[in-house]
Amino acid sequence: MAFINENYLKLKAGYLFPEIGRRVREFASANPDKNIIRMGIGDVTQPLTPAVLKAFHEGVEEMGNKDTFKGYGPEQGYDFLREAIAINDYLLRGVSISADEIFVSDGSKCDTGNIQEIFGNENIIAICDPVYPVYADTTVMSGKTGICQPNGYFDNIVYMPCNESNGFVPELPSKRADLIFLCFPNNPTGTVATKEILKMWVDYAIANKSIILYDAAYEAYITEDNIPHSIFEIEGAKSVAIEFRSFSKTAGFTGTRCAFTVIPNELFAFDQQGNPVAVKPLWMRRHTTKFNGVSYPVQKAAAAIYSEQGKKEVKELISYYLGNAAIIRKSLSEQGYTVFGGINAPYVWVKTKSNLTSWEFFDKLLHETNVVGTPGSGFGPSGEGYFRFSAFADRANVLKAMDRIKNLKY
Repeated sequence: MAFINENYLKLKAGYLFPEIGRRVREFASANPDKNIIRMGIGDVTQPLTPAVLKAFHEGVEEMGNKDTFKGYGPEQGYDFLREAIAINDYLLRGVSISADEIFVSDGSKCDTGNIQEIFGNENIIAICDPVYPVYADTTVMSGKTGICQPNGYFDNIVYMPCNESNGFVPELPSKRADLIFLCFPNNPTGTVATKEILKMWVDYAIANKSIILYDAAYEAYITEDNIPHSIFEIEGAKSVAIEFRSFSKTAGFTGTRCAFTVIPNELFAFDQQGNPVAVKPLWMRRHTTKFNGVSYPVQKAAAAIYSEQGKKEVKELISYYLGNAAIIRKSLSEQGYTVFGGINAPYVWVKTKSNLTSWEFFDKLLHETNVVGTPGSGFGPSGEGYFRFSAFADRANVLKAMDRIKNLKY
């Protein structure tokens, strides 16, 4: 008899984005003449930039030449990319991260979920509410939770409400947490954390021997000078934090797949006897056992964003999406919606009107304007009554969508 992992049975009906896709497909099938504008899932729409594409082509050409062909690469990533990351993303910001502390992967989504494998199931996990659903779902899959209660919360997860009263920035948990997921700039609310806020969290982690799992996938969208791009800008963070970064939204790699995780040598967890255990070797063991590395052409393309021309092109790309966010913010504000985010992040977080639930607003938007967004309740119970718009759509579609929404009837 083959037994399943029954933790999967604890999960709610379906992952948020497939459910959105299902509803949209059903509507499109019933209304083939409708032009649907998708501003829900955070998928980019602009192509790879010239510098990135050139490097990609060069990498592919090398793979077709006997003298430059490459087979299995280093699982942790090629030195040329890891060194470029260490210099450009950290050293130039005054942070000392070495190349050997960087693990190149095929996505931050994968890493934020897979990281739980190296931590015991007795750990108490804390997550923001609302937040990117992968954190909660993979915590359930790993066996660290109880069942889901009627209010939408899983037993044994510490939920940290993020709402208007606290500026959508979580407060320290009242119950001690061992592993803490933080995401800034935040998905879905678009909010950011100051150095003072991150210092508070680092101090908490040090005092409680906790580890912060810091998702900085959108750091390239930070526009304000006083906002840290990395948790490692905070004194003491290297002893209590793991950082996740991605090329997906920074340089359009959603379909190309490349990201990286930083685990400092100073980071330790503990065994059942209370003995300190270095975390990096555990992740190295997991990474090299279950992953054969990102392809050479993709890593070469990723390294191109750190060239002088690549940096210029990426800056223009991010400016384009932030321009979309500004349009969404302005238009919805003028229409009387309460709006958050969109300044340091590619997401705009909107309060629904007329006390509509998040899914009621989703259906109303889809059926009356043929525009797709993301229901806030899909990010957690505290997201009920809110809605996320992605700024990754094409500019013409953003303008068209905002014009359509003006016609919503309440």
